[in-house]
Amino acid sequence: MKGTAKITSKGQVTVPRAFRQVLGVGAGDSLLFETRGDDVHISPHRPASPFAKFRGCGILEVGAGREAVLRAVRELRGEE
Repeated sequence: MKGTAKITSKGQVTVPRAFRQVLGVGAGDSLLFETRGDDVHISPHRPASPFAKFRGCGILEVGAGREAVLRAVRELRGEE
């Protein structure tokens, strides 16, 4: 796939729709630009969630998913 875009006086570029769809990005997302020799590669920049380090440190008896959490809440309330 090929495409062109103009650079504004502020150095801004509009990424063509087809490329945004391929990259899976939209308004507010970030792109990572990397040089490899004479080539420039563009990829979505998705930094790790700041909460990722806390994943799994909660109550161990509660499984993953909405139903597991709702079941645990019902048990705490004495509804099950």
